[in-house]
Amino acid sequence: MKRFFLLSALLCLTGRVFAQPQYVPAEENLQAREAFRDAKFGIFIHWGLYALLGTGEWTMTNRNIDYREYAKLADAFYPHRFDAAEWVEAIKGAGARYVCFTSRHHEGFSMFNSEWTDYNIVDATPFGRDVVGELAAECHRQQIGLHLYYSHIDWYREDCPRGRTGLGTGRPNPAGDWPSYYRFMNNQLTELLTRYGKIGAIWFDGIWDQDQNPGFDWQLPGQYALIHKLQPGCLIGNNHHLHPFAGEDIQIFERDLPGENTAGLSGQTIGQLPLETCQTMNGMWGYKITDLDYKPAPTLIRYLVRAAGRNANLLLNIGPQPDGRLPEGALELLREMGQWLARYGETIYGTRGGIVPPRDWGVTTQKGDTLYVHILDLQDDCLYLPLGGKRVKSARKFGTATPVSFRQEKEGVLLRLGEVPDDTDYIVELTLN
Repeated sequence: MKRFFLLSALLCLTGRVFAQPQYVPAEENLQAREAFRDAKFGIFIHWGLYALLGTGEWTMTNRNIDYREYAKLADAFYPHRFDAAEWVEAIKGAGARYVCFTSRHHEGFSMFNSEWTDYNIVDATPFGRDVVGELAAECHRQQIGLHLYYSHIDWYREDCPRGRTGLGTGRPNPAGDWPSYYRFMNNQLTELLTRYGKIGAIWFDGIWDQDQNPGFDWQLPGQYALIHKLQPGCLIGNNHHLHPFAGEDIQIFERDLPGENTAGLSGQTIGQLPLETCQTMNGMWGYKITDLDYKPAPTLIRYLVRAAGRNANLLLNIGPQPDGRLPEGALELLREMGQWLARYGETIYGTRGGIVPPRDWGVTTQKGDTLYVHILDLQDDCLYLPLGGKRVKSARKFGTATPVSFRQEKEGVLLRLGEVPDDTDYIVELTLN
């Protein structure tokens, strides 16, 4: 097994090594936050050995598969149809501005060439290629941001302390060896942040695994400081379903828009950091051969619009097939979303949530004195907007020269549309005086 013991010793962190009295983001970090807010749309990619099973990314723990037997999947992992250029072209064509890729999921398999474990795609598979490396090169070439998902838990490694998942995978020591595992994670994070160029964000997941052991210390301050030391502009997000911790740069909501909690994973309060909501195209994150129940394009477009109206980005997931291709159902949705954004992206990219908060009928987005009214569900041809006393200079249907009649009132404006909207997103552009 390849090891660099000197680096391991240097990265033998405790929560105090790089801890700061107070996290003060660097100027490039603040700039990266605003660029992240402007981007509005990213694509999540869940891909690992679990794709071979075609039953989703949690199969190892759900089926209590012994970690030594599960590792044999690597011998058969040969995604000969993987083409990073094709992936990034499809994602860019969809209008997405960044990719978030699972560098290591809970199964413990590293999708990059790591010196700190042989259980990686280069050393353990006949494929022998660095997927993260190829994806990074292509993202940089096509000017798409690259974010990397990294799991805090591991159902394969013997030194990872047990939480509430991965209990049936046959590992011999339930207590694990936390100092060893913490060194391993930080060594791998160092690889990811020093070998693959600019990384837009590290997207953590898994600390909820110890929610039945609230005294467990993940030593996040030291880990976060390491990341910011290596790349000050790299944003940190953690899918812990809680209010943001010190050192984090974005706030994540899973399967729900900020302020909603229909899936039971996003009950946290909304903070001041940039916001992102992650959602699936179908039912699963990882590839599931029987899950062809894709959400219709209008549904996903409206979800993107509702996220933008809440000042949040949408991170929309795809689970690639075991041969390395993106499923055709996902590609078709990417094409449809790209067509819509090519026409209406001006009302999404670079905007912030508008002065009219989200309503049942839709949302508003805003750039300066231009307010975009996104009407998603209205059973009338009139709409009143409370504007807090602001005046409207002009109103038109976005993308056309068609004026929209309006009546200015003391605290708002009444729009007379002349028709009941039935578009995926009926957009009225208001110029405020």
